[in-house]
Order: sequence, then C-alpha cells, then structure tokens
Amino acid sequence: MFIMKAFYQAYTKVQQAVAQLDNLPIFSIPWGHNALILAKIKDTPERLWYASKVIEHGWSRSMLTVWIENDLYRREGKAITNFKTALAAAQSDLAQQSLKDPYLFDFLTLHTEHLEKDLEDGLVKHIQKFLIELGQGFAFVGQQYHITAGEQDLYIDLLFYHLKLRCYVIVELKGGKFDSRDAGQMSAYLSAVDDQLRNTNDQPSIGIILCKTKDNIFAEYVLRNFNRPIGVAEFEVKLFEKLPKELKANLPTVKEIEAELSTLPVAKKKPFKKKSKKSKNS
Repeated sequence: MFIMKAFYQAYTKVQQAVAQLDNLPIFSIPWGHNALILAKIKDTPERLWYASKVIEHGWSRSMLTVWIENDLYRREGKAITNFKTALAAAQSDLAQQSLKDPYLFDFLTLHTEHLEKDLEDGLVKHIQKFLIELGQGFAFVGQQYHITAGEQDLYIDLLFYHLKLRCYVIVELKGGKFDSRDAGQMSAYLSAVDDQLRNTNDQPSIGIILCKTKDNIFAEYVLRNFNRPIGVAEFEVKLFEKLPKELKANLPTVKEIEAELSTLPVAKKKPFKKKSKKSKNS
C-alpha cells in the first residue's frame, strides 16, 4: 500500500497532457521494476528514463539493478566523439548512445602500474561481463586481430561487430592519458578495416579509444580534424591500493626480513650412519 501511494505521488505532477498519461513508460513495465525504480531513484526524469530503457532492452529486474547502481543514466552517450560530422544523421545518434563515459570494469582488479596487455587480457577473460558493460548489440570478433596495410602488420586490440549499427567497432586500449597520436593510429585502423573487412551492406566502421584519463576539450579539438568516426572515453578498474601508512609502518621491509633470516642458526644435518646388520648368531 505504501509503495502504491509513493507511485501515485511520484508521477501525479508529471508535465504531460492527461490524455497521454497512459503512454508513460511506467505503465508498460512490471510492478516490481517500478518499485525498484521508486526505491533507488528520486528524480522523476531519471525514473522515466530507466523505465523507457526497460521497455527498449527488455531488462530483467536484476539487470535494471545493475544499470541503476552503475549510474548508466549519467554515463550513456557521454563519450567525446565526432560522430555528428563523420556519420550520417540516421546512424550518428544511435552510435553516440551506444557509447559510455566512463566505462566501468569493476570486474577487473589490476595493479596500479598495470600494462595495457593486462587490461586487454582481463577484458577477454571476462568477455561476458565486458559485453554487458559495452551494451546490447556488440558481438566479439577477435583479440589482437591481424590485418595488413601494405608492408605494415596491424594488430587491433579488440574487434567487435555491432548488430544494430551494422558496422565493425574497433576498441583500442590506452593505459595513460589520451594523446592525439592515438586518434591517428585509430584512423589508420578504420581505413584498413573498411577497405578489407567491410561488406557492401555494412555502415562505416567506428573506433573507440578507451584511455585512463583524457582532457575533454583537447579530445574534441583532435577529433575535429578526422573524417573517420572515433570516440574517446575513460575506463575505471579496481586497483591494488597501497597499504595504509599506519599499517605499512608496522610491517618489516623485505631487507629486514632477509636480515632476520640470516641470523637464524642453520640446522646441521646429522651424518647418516649405516646401521650394522646383526649376525643371526648374535
């Protein structure tokens, strides 16, 4: 009864004509989904957005919980891209909404000084969770996908095909801050994939550069000079954190442990004495 009252109070002031109230997405999703949205979200536009996504993607209640807790509302479509100028209008909006910023790879735990290869191998190892974070429509094609460009051997970190966009999607992983050279490399990859893999019915391939950090304004300036569709977004993983100073101060260093071990007496082995066989007559 309390939830029904909260439901009524939440949506009675929605700015929509009375005749169109039945068209609100909240009336087209299961009651359990509505109860979850009411409990976890306070903002009405955000509630309606998640309800619309439930209808669009057919999310279960558990999947809805994941996306709410991962704050998809504030991440979807937020990547820096040049899609509006590099893609046709019919494709650019869908492509923009297919990207996020940042991408949350909380299923990975890496060292603070991890290499790009560690990130790549971790994503492939957890490919199912990676695909969920990428979003619906992504199909995995390959890791370190080999393609030639003249005498050059190119190795694409991760190659996907998007079933809704009907195009190849190249994902390049960068362990540091976004650099203009990253976009140049991606542009070459896109040209090669379009020339050698793209079918006549496919749309232009899209590139996603996932980096640890980026300057949004700088990224916009860089992408403005490219006619190939490229997006730049950050990623987040769980990192091994350093021990707190208080705890670290109480723990011995490696040298101290080695020095302590060197002072311990070494147990001497007793020489092996061969037992003499007693004679049967003794």
